[in-house]
Amino acid sequence: MSVIHLGAESVSFTDLSRNPKGVAARAAALGQLRVTHRDAPDMVLTTAVRAEHAEENLTTASRLFLALMKQDDGAKSLLLALPEVFPWVRHLDAEEVRAFTVELLDALSDAAELGAGEAVHRAIVSWRATARINADPEQLGQSLRPLDGDDLG
Repeated sequence: MSVIHLGAESVSFTDLSRNPKGVAARAAALGQLRVTHRDAPDMVLTTAVRAEHAEENLTTASRLFLALMKQDDGAKSLLLALPEVFPWVRHLDAEEVRAFTVELLDALSDAAELGAGEAVHRAIVSWRATARINADPEQLGQSLRPLDGDDLG
């Protein structure tokens, strides 16, 4: 699930180190630019204003979703919309869908208010893994079987 849509616009880390002014100007003109690095994860070079706008957008969306969850009709609408965004939720039971929704909204709030963006990724990945297990009767059976040996608590 890609959050940053950069298309084909990228430069190498070497390009950045050899021509920082030119790369910075290109990033400013494009809004953002992927910087690839052979020995490390790619980075994104952007303007502070663009980053601040992205942060503001996330905060606004997070607060809007949290406000909707406090209203019966809003909560119902969010729960009905979830399968369009995450088709795999059809493999979760009703209680799991509610738990995923609450965890996702809490994680979005943490990302917006605390800068803890990994929480959103973690929530989605862990619930998608649960759905994957639920979708496979063999895996589901194995996951529900009691553990042999010591009680690990």
